[in-house]
Amino acid sequence: MKEIAMNRKKSIHMSNREFRKYGHAVIDWIADYYDNVEQYSVKSQAKPGDIKTSLEKNPPESGEPMHNILEDIDSLIMPGITHWQSPKFFGYFPTNTSGPSILADLISSGLGVNGMLWETSPACTELETHVLDWLATMLNFPDHFMSQNEGGGVIQDTASSASLCAMIAAREKKNNGNSNLFGCREHLTAYVSSQTHASIEKAAMVAGVGSKNVKLIDVNIDFSMNIPSLKKQIIKDAKDGYIPFFVCATIGTTSSNAIDSVYEIGKICDEYKLWMHVDAAMAGTATLCPEYQYMHKGLEYADSYTFNPHKWMLTNFDCSCLFIKNRDELISALRIMPEYLNNQSSKSGEVIDYRDWQIPLGRRFRSLKLWTVIRYYGIEGLQNYVRHHINIAQQFLSWVKSDERFEIMAPAPLNLICFRAKGSDKLNKDLLNYINNSGEIYITHTRLNDLFTLRLCVGQTHTDVNHVKEAWGLIKSGFEKNKG
Repeated sequence: MKEIAMNRKKSIHMSNREFRKYGHAVIDWIADYYDNVEQYSVKSQAKPGDIKTSLEKNPPESGEPMHNILEDIDSLIMPGITHWQSPKFFGYFPTNTSGPSILADLISSGLGVNGMLWETSPACTELETHVLDWLATMLNFPDHFMSQNEGGGVIQDTASSASLCAMIAAREKKNNGNSNLFGCREHLTAYVSSQTHASIEKAAMVAGVGSKNVKLIDVNIDFSMNIPSLKKQIIKDAKDGYIPFFVCATIGTTSSNAIDSVYEIGKICDEYKLWMHVDAAMAGTATLCPEYQYMHKGLEYADSYTFNPHKWMLTNFDCSCLFIKNRDELISALRIMPEYLNNQSSKSGEVIDYRDWQIPLGRRFRSLKLWTVIRYYGIEGLQNYVRHHINIAQQFLSWVKSDERFEIMAPAPLNLICFRAKGSDKLNKDLLNYINNSGEIYITHTRLNDLFTLRLCVGQTHTDVNHVKEAWGLIKSGFEKNKG
């Protein structure tokens, strides 16, 4: 009986033999998926509740064979997938991946590392520090963002988390570390443009600053932040008893890809002793190319900078890089040391504990996939990849400009084209629905100058000019069917 019980206990877990068998099957499934991804409707055609009602009501009492589960992924899960990795996905923002990134992420999952402390896996920490220094060099950052100086980089899950960490560091710097005392946050004010990502407002909510203390600054005709309006608002708030402390400059707003003047905003932040955070989540990857590094002019003023390799740098979600000018300002704002985490390595001061650079304690081994991508493609390969997407986006821009039925709604120096059919908002809404319900491509919308505006963003791994031609053909045919 004892022997039977032991065998039963072992049978609970997947054997290495079975893992190898189904591991090969999963890799084959992923490879087949990419071979056939263009055959799927880009946007899931599922209706609300379709997926949930197709699933078993109750969890299984006994375990099921792995092949049953894999079969159900095809039959039950895939109908509810919108195919972000399709080369005909032009919505929201680039969020691409690649074979090297997937394989490295699989290894990371297999290792199951929690890199909260240097001691919990030295390679997890030291590779991250090294790769972030690589990126700082690749993006031509000021030296103060390098780990051998006072700054450094850390990988967060998303730019939302990165911006929250930056705001907390700025809050503590302004309040000399006393923000958790009563009455020390109510009058802090942060400044963003009306085009800035909503994550900054959410950061203010979470950080205790409050959304009411986030001041929206008017934008110029190109949707970049209006500098005189920023300065005027800062002066007014200071006179009214508020405490200005934080400004977010954006390189590539999500709505229109607008590029704020980091230099002009930086000068104001320097004058009034405000923390300048640069949100380059959308377009930061473009600065891998020297010809787009003009967007970084004034970065010497920045206290923090974030960009997303999981947007447009062939690294699968999630992977957002936060760079800090003075890491002590971030660490002192987030450090807490319960006894169960005390260890000699941390006490020595010779190592980095990245748990002090983020909100959660635990952290994944994300640097492995980023390191693998950079090594596999090299700087040159990544630059060519970005340039290719910009080139074909510019071709789409030229087609729209040459068609008198459509109009361009915002400057388009990179890979996002904002446009609309000349006519009513209803016409453009109907056109968007026609396009996305076709399943052939997927695009999204925004509002610019209070007009319903279509957005086509080029940036998926295998997108080529033929996919953009197909998109333009569908848009034109959709216009003819919906012009009424």
